[in-house]
Amino acid sequence: MKDILQTIILNLVDNKEAVEIKELEGEKSIVFEVKVAENDMGKIIGKQGRLAKSIRTVMKAAASKEQKRVTVEFIG
Repeated sequence: MKDILQTIILNLVDNKEAVEIKELEGEKSIVFEVKVAENDMGKIIGKQGRLAKSIRTVMKAAASKEQKRVTVEFIG
């Protein structure tokens, strides 16, 4: 699942070297902490948070196959 998120994020940002994705896995949940460069944060979040919401929706769909809950947090 981390690969899916990484592919999406890397295609959106300009500074690919600054992208860090941390995966914190529990019994029934996974938390992804996405850290990008300050100037790329707007590209990840999108207008009124629409792009961030879409990314979270895709990740929840991927996690439903494994019966897990996914949270994606964007850190500036």
